Amino acid sequence: MSVNYGSHRTVVGAHYGMRDWLSQRVTAVTIALFTLILLAQIIFSKGPISYELWSGIFAAQWMKTLTFVVIVSMLYHVWVGMRNVFMDYVKPYAVRFVMHVFAILWLIGCSGWAIQVLWRL
Repeated sequence: MSVNYGSHRTVVGAHYGMRDWLSQRVTAVTIALFTLILLAQIIFSKGPISYELWSGIFAAQWMKTLTFVVIVSMLYHVWVGMRNVFMDYVKPYAVRFVMHVFAILWLIGCSGWAIQVLWRL
C-alpha cells in the first residue's frame, strides 16, 4: 500500500522512466542515421533532384525497409514525447485522456499515409 503525504509523489520500481529515456535516444539516433544516408544519396547523385531521383532512391528493398523502420521509430518517438508532455502539463484526467486518444488516432493516420506514400513510389 502506497502512502502519499502532501503533494509529494511516491515513485516505485527500479529505473522509473529509463525505458522512455532510452527509447527516445535510440529512435533519435535511428532518425539521424536515416537522414544522413538520405542526404548522402542526394549529394552524391548526378543531375537535378527530380521525381526519378527520389523514386530511384526509394526503389531498393533495403531502403524501403529502412524507411519503414524510421517511420515506426518516428511514430514511437513522437508518442513518448507527446505522452510525457500531456502527463506533465495537462492535469484534468478527462482532458488528458481525450488528448491521448486524439494523439494515438492522429499517429495511426500519419503512419497509414506514410506507408501508402512509401509503397506507391
